[in-house]
Amino acid sequence: MSRPRIVIVGAGFAGYRTARTLSRLTRGRAHITLLNPTDYFLYLPLLPQVAAGILEPRRVTVSLSDSLPDVRLVLGEADRIDLDDRTLHYTGPEGEGGTLAYDRLVLAAGSVNKLLPIPGVAEHAHGFRGLPEALYLRDHVTRQVELAASADDPETCAARCTFVVVGAGYTGTEVAAHGQMFTDAQVRKHPLRQGMRPRWMLLDVAPRVLPEMDEKLSTTADRVLRQRGVDVRMGTSVKEATHDGVVLTDGEFVETRTLVWCVGVRPDPLVESLGLPMEKGRLLVDPHLQVPGRPELFACGDVAAVPDLENPGSYTPMTAQHAWRHGKVAAENVAASLGLGGARKPYRHRDLGFVVDLGGAKAAANPLGVPLSGVPAGAVTRGYHLAAMPGNRVRVAADWLLDAVLPRQAVQLGLVRSWSVPLDTSSPEVARVPGGPGQRQEASARSGPGAALAADTDDGGTGTGGQGPARPHEEPAKGQPGSGATQVRPGSGAAVPRSESETAKGRPVGGRPPSGHGELRSESETAKGRPAAGAAAEPDRNQPGGEPARSQPGGEAAKNQPGGEPDSGQPGGEPDSGQPGGEPASGQPGGEPARSQPGGEAARNQPGGEPDSGQPSGEPARSQPGGEPARNQPSGEPARNQPGGEPAKNQPGGEPAKNQPGGEPAKNQPASRPGQPPPTPHPAPGPVKRTDLPDDSAKGDS
Repeated sequence: MSRPRIVIVGAGFAGYRTARTLSRLTRGRAHITLLNPTDYFLYLPLLPQVAAGILEPRRVTVSLSDSLPDVRLVLGEADRIDLDDRTLHYTGPEGEGGTLAYDRLVLAAGSVNKLLPIPGVAEHAHGFRGLPEALYLRDHVTRQVELAASADDPETCAARCTFVVVGAGYTGTEVAAHGQMFTDAQVRKHPLRQGMRPRWMLLDVAPRVLPEMDEKLSTTADRVLRQRGVDVRMGTSVKEATHDGVVLTDGEFVETRTLVWCVGVRPDPLVESLGLPMEKGRLLVDPHLQVPGRPELFACGDVAAVPDLENPGSYTPMTAQHAWRHGKVAAENVAASLGLGGARKPYRHRDLGFVVDLGGAKAAANPLGVPLSGVPAGAVTRGYHLAAMPGNRVRVAADWLLDAVLPRQAVQLGLVRSWSVPLDTSSPEVARVPGGPGQRQEASARSGPGAALAADTDDGGTGTGGQGPARPHEEPAKGQPGSGATQVRPGSGAAVPRSESETAKGRPVGGRPPSGHGELRSESETAKGRPAAGAAAEPDRNQPGGEPARSQPGGEAAKNQPGGEPDSGQPGGEPDSGQPGGEPASGQPGGEPARSQPGGEAARNQPGGEPDSGQPSGEPARSQPGGEPARNQPSGEPARNQPGGEPAKNQPGGEPAKNQPGGEPAKNQPASRPGQPPPTPHPAPGPVKRTDLPDDSAKGDS
């Protein structure tokens, strides 16, 4: 008899607990498969300590393969579920598709950042739901303090040292509390020139901090925050976010480069695609965590609306404590439905209390209903976290000890860029990278000196401390306004956002996204944001599993190489890196030397350089190493395909042909005047270009 197949979607608190409990109950009598975008379980409550430099990132992660030895791990994100065929379709980390068949399916996909219809938030804010977002915030805050210390303008210094956190729940309160301590420690070692102090603001429309907790704990947290210097404003939120700062609901404009969005969470949009009864975005289940009418389908955690038997008529809240308990009950009921365990059990709970870490020895806690504050609350809070973590307890305790006796390392590693962590994403646990699924990039993505920091240090087009103007890598909020104009990539079903400044500059609407940028997924795609069936989703060139990058051994000819495609920015080609939202074009101020030019010659269309493609003064040379003279140049040869034939391979005066051994590129050749007839060709001995091959100068992007 074949073993039943159990598939679990998501490895958060609910999914991880389900997999671990099922592995213990079935003892090899069932195939258990866990589908997750990452190979680790993230202990989310300690994420603010990662952003504040207290804990190293790996301390809050637990390896799924090591801790679940009898569970098969499949890396990927669910795209679509066929309930009738009992199959699940997913996309792997390198863009490859796959299908999993199941006899029992447990949905524990978790939650994503909650968005509100506030102009500019999706473009200028960052969430705090995954490890990449915590790493980005840690680097970003460090960078802003360092830039403020070197700023001569007091207004710029104040803006960089102002950090706005929206949402005074668990996450927002802890981020503001830890953040104020982190920046104060940096300024003590390197004081700001103007004698300023970093300013953290905590906003919420609620009447008090931590509105979901007991009023005594709320009062304790509010007092600690204000004593530490946090500007707590209740009944106030953000009305609009701009590249210079935020407009508050009371009309005040706050100049800032940092906007952290901790308003709340919403269920993963995967469950919306099932067409089953929902309750505020969550899948309705019975007290046994089973979907009515679907005996093979279970749901738990943040995606499930579980009836609260202790409070009839309500549903259990979306907290880690409930998700952890959901997982245990779901595993027991799945095993019972397959005849591998005991009887089914309904989900019942009793609150054990809550803890909020406020940094240092300060915390607010009410274990078993007993309100605590100060050092006792801090001890209870850290003891609870050590007991609740499924691994890494010794490492976490060691980091806490080191933080108590040694200063924190305030350095920015730059491993996560601002465009890698958009606010509106169906996978906050995964940093977006060039070439990832649904966001194919060219091999010529950002490169060159300073390109990595350009998006995070530019004052002119940022709303969060140089995060780039309206990042084109963000997905538009599903059903949210403010996503802006988009440009559609033909044949992919994916959209790329375009800022108003791009539209004003007359950038073409069609075409591919700028180099180094990702693509948006359109509303017509699946709820998980993956490419719909039939959409182009091949892996990026130069990525594992993709085709080799051009100009690499075994790959196609590089663009602008003989037989290659036209250069980026050429008619029919792809946009170059100088498009809005990208890095500076080669040879532009602040950019790197012109690519494909030996030693970095002047960029095209620059003084002393060659004329740009399609300009009245003629086309440029084909960007060969060393380069041929521009077509229609004086003392040069006629352009290819022009009357008169091909250019001579050797120049008058006996100088070897460019691109031949010993030859030099023609630098700073004067451009020919419009209307000047091409000079007479001067044939010379040597190999000539084959005329039986088609000219590819008009080829578009293949």
